[in-house]
Amino acid sequence: MGNEEAVFYSRVLTELTLSFHIIYATIGVGVPLMIMIAQWVGIKKNDEHYILLARRWARGFVITVAVGVVTGTAIGMQLSLLWPNFMELAGNVIALPLFLETFAFFFEAIFLGIYLYTWDRFENQKKHLLLLIPVAIGASASAVFITIVNAFMNAPQGFDVLNGELVNINPLLAMFNPAMPTKVAHVVVTAYMTAAFVLAAIAAFRLLKGSNHIYHKKALFLTMKVGLVFSIAAAIIGDFSGKYLAEYQPEKLAAAEWHFETEENAPLILYGVLDNGEVKYAIKIPFALSILAHFNPTAEVIGLDQFPEDEIPPLYIHYLFDFMVTIGVWMTLLSLVYWLGIQMRWKLVHSKLFRWLIVLGGPLSILAIEAGWWLAEVGRQPWILRGLMRVEDAATTSGHVDTMLILFSGLYLVLGVGSIVVLTRMFRRNPVEQELEDRHATKGADIS
Repeated sequence: MGNEEAVFYSRVLTELTLSFHIIYATIGVGVPLMIMIAQWVGIKKNDEHYILLARRWARGFVITVAVGVVTGTAIGMQLSLLWPNFMELAGNVIALPLFLETFAFFFEAIFLGIYLYTWDRFENQKKHLLLLIPVAIGASASAVFITIVNAFMNAPQGFDVLNGELVNINPLLAMFNPAMPTKVAHVVVTAYMTAAFVLAAIAAFRLLKGSNHIYHKKALFLTMKVGLVFSIAAAIIGDFSGKYLAEYQPEKLAAAEWHFETEENAPLILYGVLDNGEVKYAIKIPFALSILAHFNPTAEVIGLDQFPEDEIPPLYIHYLFDFMVTIGVWMTLLSLVYWLGIQMRWKLVHSKLFRWLIVLGGPLSILAIEAGWWLAEVGRQPWILRGLMRVEDAATTSGHVDTMLILFSGLYLVLGVGSIVVLTRMFRRNPVEQELEDRHATKGADIS
């Protein structure tokens, strides 16, 4: 296997691992917050349905955590095996957030274990709820620290390069780089948003399949409401991300927006096709790119004409950006219509069609997360460490990466199918109606 092939397979394997891991990582970050909100609402309203909601979500969450641990470990291993030159150069600088991410996970896992095994040990449910706070903090902190590593790759700082060696290393300065605030905020908020819409899709699916239980209706209302709040937050942070790119990574913004020439009053281009460098069939929103980049409709936006040919990211990231934004806007509108419909008592939001749209929103939200990550990673090309190290210079020269790709593909297939089968059986064998009946029977026996 030649060096070019090793680079290609290293990229494919890394993309496969990240694409698979991000599903479980997103659920892992978002669901603890959803469990905490459900249990808090249940305690506040003295409503057993919300308490049961938290309990059942927590059971399913454990399965996704287990898979997330395996794939997260795979990423750590692949960083060293597939990108040794990158780790040799940057390992000293970004070791701190990598260590902190591991610490955050153990912090989460310890309290999650205590939380799960003490469900019926607390007379005061509020004390039990307190155990969820470190779980939610640990889950979100894991996302924060690992995203800091990614942000560092986009805006490296906190060191000097002298004769090819890193000197004057300042890990904290490296962690708090210019890409960090918007990247971390966007990842965490979209994880909350996606987890809410995935759980909403499950509730809507159960209602469509004939279970008209009030439990599922409450689950749907809670998740859609939370999803609406975080989808609005994601849109606001996305706007800040555009302004960050305009200042620090203008080539990425220009490639994502097919902005070829530096100009003022820049329009935002949605969809369309490229025909010999000319954009056709696109929707152009006047002044919108200038507003996104600089909050000024007449501001100048740097185009791709300012960059060398070999430093321009692949132009197909334009479609990734469009796909991500389209789904984000669609889910915001869908959840807004649902919330208004409940307030105004519209029959539309209880219709089969509307509930199927909510079911579809779950996988669409996951796909939007995938598109966002591909945009983030591919949009940095050709750099692995922007401005310092190219991808081909960072990769391994091993001739066995293709074998690794086959082995890891098999592992992810087993993990993916296995987790779906286990989760499906877990909830199918223990339906809500049966669980509520058993709980009432247990309470009745306790009273007598």
